Amino acid sequence: MFLIHTVDDGRNPPHEYLAASAELTPKVGMALKTEEGKLKTATAADEVRYVSMCEREAPCEEGELIPVIRAGSDIIFETASEGAPDSVNVGDKVQLHTDGMKVTTTTGGCAEVVYKDSDEDGAMMRVRFGAAASAE
Repeated sequence: MFLIHTVDDGRNPPHEYLAASAELTPKVGMALKTEEGKLKTATAADEVRYVSMCEREAPCEEGELIPVIRAGSDIIFETASEGAPDSVNVGDKVQLHTDGMKVTTTTGGCAEVVYKDSDEDGAMMRVRFGAAASAE
């Protein structure tokens, strides 16, 4: 799951309530994308727009409003790796796992690695989504 580690300005990101697709079974910390105006699980190289703040055991009803936070480059999220990230370096952009709850070791994704605690399978990694602000 993607849990907030730090926010650049120290604020608490506000919840927004957005419409879910019928096939979405949200979990707290699940990476989400928007497609046709509805939230869906973000996987592979999908652009992560939001992170779920609710948990359901069954799929949402089409258009059901669920709480999310916006995922931006100012928030660093902590998650786990699926596979050993021995070939992943800080600054690499990795892909999302099919469950939208962790990252893989495949590069070419949307999650920029800012820290990893080991090269072991399941390593704790910190990532950010979106383009990092340029330092001028």
